[in-house]
Amino acid sequence: MMRALQLTAPGTLELREVPVPEIGPADLLLRVGAAGICHSDLYALGLPVRMRDDPLTLGHEVAGTIDAVGSAVTGRTVGERGLVYLCWSCGQCRECVGGNENVCLAAGRGAMPPCPGLGPDGGMAEYIRIPANSFVPIGDLDFPQAAPLADAALTSYHAIEGAREQLRPGSTAVVIGIGGLGHVAVQILSATTTARIIAVDVDAKKLFLAANYGADECVRSDADAVRYILDRTDGRGAEAVFDFVGVDATVRLAVESVAPNGAYRMVGLGGGVSEIAAVPAGGPGLPWGATVRKSYGGTKSDLVEAVALARAGKITVEVEQFDLADGPAAFERLERGEITGRAVLIP
Repeated sequence: MMRALQLTAPGTLELREVPVPEIGPADLLLRVGAAGICHSDLYALGLPVRMRDDPLTLGHEVAGTIDAVGSAVTGRTVGERGLVYLCWSCGQCRECVGGNENVCLAAGRGAMPPCPGLGPDGGMAEYIRIPANSFVPIGDLDFPQAAPLADAALTSYHAIEGAREQLRPGSTAVVIGIGGLGHVAVQILSATTTARIIAVDVDAKKLFLAANYGADECVRSDADAVRYILDRTDGRGAEAVFDFVGVDATVRLAVESVAPNGAYRMVGLGGGVSEIAAVPAGGPGLPWGATVRKSYGGTKSDLVEAVALARAGKITVEVEQFDLADGPAAFERLERGEITGRAVLIP
């Protein structure tokens, strides 16, 4: 038996004793070293209906040690340390073969392959069963530092990679929301581009964090934020804007501050509406040539590259650790906005 933090009813988290997962021939059993808490977990907790009939173990940011190897698995050994790539895609369709596992054809128009903790049982537990091909080695990275890379770094890296063409020398990148993903995005931009980085948030503490992690300028998210960004870019706007919040106010800020031919990347899922209209460009609307992309998760290659940055000391995740038994309290603090960086559960 093992302990697992499970969603047992809408809005209800319980620490329960459940059987250790059984693995199939193509699986690995991972002994969990750490599991991050994401806003997607809060979303799952807040759903008014059950995600499945039986209790669901949450957690899709998972780091741990291989405890058992399926009979058909090659190239993996007991004792290896690694992360769980969160897109459990088919591995055979044209998107997967082309390296776009996060939009696997088997997932249909929703384009969200099975993800641990949001369908299959996740890693807020002492053990997790995973497909062997989802394992990404991390070397000697600390588990609490490594676990958030599985989403906070993966998703940030993928959004930035999708706007790489705009991030040339002399460009400006705006990061809206310096939370669990945003503070990692600032570091990825700093490590992999020469763009000027402007961090935007409502919280002065988070802006201070952004400055420590490589932001060149920090601005409070208020009515003057757009004017500040336009003033700093000679009136044209930023070549890339990454919105890690996604509420109406930040969506408007992004649309009004992105440059012509620029890239606006929607990452946060706050339900904001961009109000993009098919009218001549000008004024506060989306300028000519600017693209809007809803960016989900990332590819396995994105995760491998994010891990390489972390192993090189280019990414440091701000974490607050909690015992697995204190998971419900950690969720409450995250919902109240009291977590700087990432909350991480330790079994």
